[in-house]
Amino acid sequence: MIRMKNAIISADIISSTSLTEKEFSLLLRRIKDTFALIEAKYNKNDISFFGRLIKGDYIECYLKNPSDALRVALILKSAVKSCPIDAIAKKETRRRKLFRQYGVRLAVGIGEMRTVNLAQGILDGDAIYLSGRKINEQKSYNKGKIIVKNTLFFETAEEELKERFSVITGLLDRLLTTMTMRQSEVLYYKLQEIGEQEIAQRLNISQSSVNQHSTALGWNVIEQTVRYYEHTEF
Repeated sequence: MIRMKNAIISADIISSTSLTEKEFSLLLRRIKDTFALIEAKYNKNDISFFGRLIKGDYIECYLKNPSDALRVALILKSAVKSCPIDAIAKKETRRRKLFRQYGVRLAVGIGEMRTVNLAQGILDGDAIYLSGRKINEQKSYNKGKIIVKNTLFFETAEEELKERFSVITGLLDRLLTTMTMRQSEVLYYKLQEIGEQEIAQRLNISQSSVNQHSTALGWNVIEQTVRYYEHTEF
């Protein structure tokens, strides 16, 4: 008997305590708005996506189709990194710099789910165990300092898939870490398959500027990688 696999994205916001109350409220609203956009895209005939915030700075997302997980993870990453906290004056600290650079840590877990009861918010199974454990492993501190090495992970019990996509997510991670806030905004819309002209209107910049930011963030590579992932059989 072949059992269907699902995907869980577990994520934690990096250095969330360094944000002011107003900044944190703005960030949470942006995440919730992003959940709504993703729901509109994937929940056509059934509930294929479910996202929730836990304890304020921890995110869990269920995806019925594992092939959608990488795009959704990158949408969430770019949503957090493009949140305009710099517009609110506050002394720049090391933790705030970590937030601006990394934003959020995400782990995609692929596996069977024993229980998916979205009405009651109950998620239990291999996928959530794999993603949650990976995120918990990253919460390392050294004499009170947050240590961030990587922020994008892929976990599955299938070793060949894990090895293949761990390399790919590691390379993507390097690209995402170097993105500016504006580049993150452009990526956020590009991942939703919105055209450059409309992106320019939404950001109130020229289309050529959108194109320049797109090139600088490595959009062609990111798009090819996401397409490759989406055509993988899970």
